[in-house]
Amino acid sequence: MSMTESAGTAVAEHTGHVYRLTGVRKDYAQKGRTVRALAGVDLEIEAGGFVAIQGPTGGGKSTLLQLLGALDRPTAGAVELAGTDLARASNARLGRIRAEQVGFVFQGFNLIPTLTAHENVDMGLEPLGLPRAERETRVTEALAHVGLADRADHRPGELSGGQQQRVAIARAVAKRPAVLLADEPTGNLDEHMRDEILGLLEGLNGEGLTLVVVTHDSAVARRASRRLRLEKGLVRDVSG
Repeated sequence: MSMTESAGTAVAEHTGHVYRLTGVRKDYAQKGRTVRALAGVDLEIEAGGFVAIQGPTGGGKSTLLQLLGALDRPTAGAVELAGTDLARASNARLGRIRAEQVGFVFQGFNLIPTLTAHENVDMGLEPLGLPRAERETRVTEALAHVGLADRADHRPGELSGGQQQRVAIARAVAKRPAVLLADEPTGNLDEHMRDEILGLLEGLNGEGLTLVVVTHDSAVARRASRRLRLEKGLVRDVSG
């Protein structure tokens, strides 16, 4: 079994899908008025899928990703992850879900500049409370998996943009999540580096990791097995 399969397999056996969203609405108060970011989203994401989400700025993409990642709660509706409704779970439960089941990758890498690649990946495992030896094993395996075994002692400033994003991906997958949520993961990279990171993500998806990517880049979206468009708070499936 690969390093990404264990959590994802458990989700697949439980429900056949990772997420089920029903009637999801999200409102924000802004300058004395209510802004509706999501206007009644119904969506299922199958375990092991590769889903790309596109749409105009302000269309609700980041809001949707935050709800999927248990970083926020909807104003109304249900967001189920492997049968757990994130809208109604306790804050402590949401914290465990973020720590154990969901990996995050962002456009800006979000690495700590004073720490080495090894230390950055290790930081992502702290909430799991693993024994030291288990953490060391996972960090070493994750960096090798993304092709950076020989860069473990390098700090972010000593790495290229593509290498920094590989460290961020290693940090996300070291905890062996059920799903990887990526917000513009190639947005800061040139075309060559974009294709390298995409190839890496596709490889992880091929091992069973569910992948949800928000992107403005149609070249990225075309690599997904399913494409969604989010506009004016509503989701349309535009695959094919």
